[in-house]
Amino acid sequence: MMDIAIIRAGQMYRYYLRQVVVGDGRRPARTPLREAQEQAGVPAGRWMGRGLAVLGLAPGEEVSEAQLRNLFGERGRHPYADRIEAEELAAGQSPKQAFKAGALGRRVTVTGFDLVFRPQPTIYLLWALGDEETRRVIEAAHERAIERVLEWIEDESAVIRYGKDGIYKVRPPGGLVAARFRHYEARSGMPLLHDHVLLSVKGQRLDGKWGSIHSEVVFENTVAASALYNEIVAAEVCEELGLATEPRVVSTGRRPVMDIAGVPHELIRWTASRGEQIAACLADLEHEYVTAVDDEGELKYLPAVSERARVELMRIAAHKTRPPKQKKARSLAQLRADWKQSAIDTSKVAAGVINSLLERARAAAARIRARVAAVVDVALAAVDVAAVVFVMNGGGRFHRRHLLAESRRHLALVLRGRRRDPGLDEGIVRAAISTYCVDISEPKSTRGLLADYRLYTARWALSDLVTARRPPAAVPDPDRLPPPGTPASLSLATPRPPGQAVGEREIPRVPLSYDRAVLAGAAVREKLRASVVRGPAYDVVAHQQAAMPEQLLAPEAVDPEDGDQEPEAGPREAIDMTALRALRESRTDVEALDLTAERLRHLQDTFTKAADDSRTRAARYTEQDDVDAVRPVREDDQQAHRRPELGPHRGREAGH
Repeated sequence: MMDIAIIRAGQMYRYYLRQVVVGDGRRPARTPLREAQEQAGVPAGRWMGRGLAVLGLAPGEEVSEAQLRNLFGERGRHPYADRIEAEELAAGQSPKQAFKAGALGRRVTVTGFDLVFRPQPTIYLLWALGDEETRRVIEAAHERAIERVLEWIEDESAVIRYGKDGIYKVRPPGGLVAARFRHYEARSGMPLLHDHVLLSVKGQRLDGKWGSIHSEVVFENTVAASALYNEIVAAEVCEELGLATEPRVVSTGRRPVMDIAGVPHELIRWTASRGEQIAACLADLEHEYVTAVDDEGELKYLPAVSERARVELMRIAAHKTRPPKQKKARSLAQLRADWKQSAIDTSKVAAGVINSLLERARAAAARIRARVAAVVDVALAAVDVAAVVFVMNGGGRFHRRHLLAESRRHLALVLRGRRRDPGLDEGIVRAAISTYCVDISEPKSTRGLLADYRLYTARWALSDLVTARRPPAAVPDPDRLPPPGTPASLSLATPRPPGQAVGEREIPRVPLSYDRAVLAGAAVREKLRASVVRGPAYDVVAHQQAAMPEQLLAPEAVDPEDGDQEPEAGPREAIDMTALRALRESRTDVEALDLTAERLRHLQDTFTKAADDSRTRAARYTEQDDVDAVRPVREDDQQAHRRPELGPHRGREAGH
């Protein structure tokens, strides 16, 4: 994933030049940068980005302390500002003119962004515990993914504002400049491959003048950039090492994480040593949030923790429990040896499993690829993406960047670690906007006229799929009551539930929306099935199979030798409806989907009939392919099979 933080001029001296450039350790006073990096066991920083040539730098060139200080610490000066200023003074220019010659446009306070890239836990576990070849492959994939994301930011995300009130916006045609620093471990000492990419805000316009990229636009596109990095790094690693990904549910009701299949989850818990500390602190913060009252005894916040509030409380908990890093100078080879021994001793995973992680992951990938075909149907993907984005954005209003981020997540789920065609994510977004979305923009400014800021909602009538969020009944800790004087109507005290010990409590939270979004996508597909023009039936079923969570896939056929075992589902079932029923019963807000038992059976029959029809049509297509000598569709085909263009949409009056 990719995190982002702002770099300010003074912060460069206090934090980055003292800690980040030396692997988050503590840089000794008056120690040269390269010497401090060698003592810390981390490599030197490297320049990257298409804007290096204008500044006289080259990709991969080592980053010096003076260059960092000028570009990020001196409010946006040229990396060679000291040399330029000396040359101007020697040529007879005044000190003011010499100083101006070394500047890149106007001086700024926000000098850059700290983009932190780290792969999924199972990837850096393979990097830490695997052999040298595996380590090199993963590091190369990590670097390629970072380069691709930076190129996307340069081409699609970064804009330079100029003119009165920033009315003019242009892409930096020469690209941007960034310095990359590699780190090997987390503050806890556990393995954590990650890079800090310090991205400068300075960019050159077509007229040769220097400006600053708009920070708000960069922040708005962070989720889409993070999804792109996750997708690319997983695909690069899986293709090079013969692996596959699978969805892993970290928190119930939240979006699953795509991890490398075959890596034991116990190893993930072994690396997350701070998880319990953060969870305990978060529980205390959530309790303070729902019970906080003002001077008049009124609740200051909602009596339940919303999703946005929980994200902020999680950030606070992580900061409060952040320990000082105990830095010891160890080489990467020594770190990897220590990590492997520690995993064998403390992770509760057998030494044989740890020593054969790559082989186990390849065996799991073979099973997944034999069962799940990596086929993308653009129109069906557009349905899923539009439905998920509509449900997960309050009020059903969203921008193009939301669709783009969700399309990349969808492709990562469907392709299971395979590379995709360039531009496939953009194709899904175009299909979703043109077919399933309505432009409801009312631009009152130049910014509102831009394509990236057009406002959309779903084209079909989804009033029966979502309802207003209703906070659940509060169940706070009965041993921690509001301050005296709180009105009885606001008192949240309730009898302790049976079996709940003193001090234990259940913090009420606003229901999560991702599980509703997944079911909404299935319901919308079922609604549109009769009216949408069919493409190759094989693609439809393969796409649905790949896009379903693992627990919804039909079980494999029972071996004839195990005839005494009762199959979990019939051989013709396309999905396991037990999981859907359990999901519906476990969430109070899923009632908004109106998926009754009869509707669930109808949905099941629809999926089953589609599967049967697809097999018949696939067989007919195969016979026709033999006659026409057309290349047949392979099971592992990664190309996008696009269906014919849809006709004019009939709108809400037609029930769509």
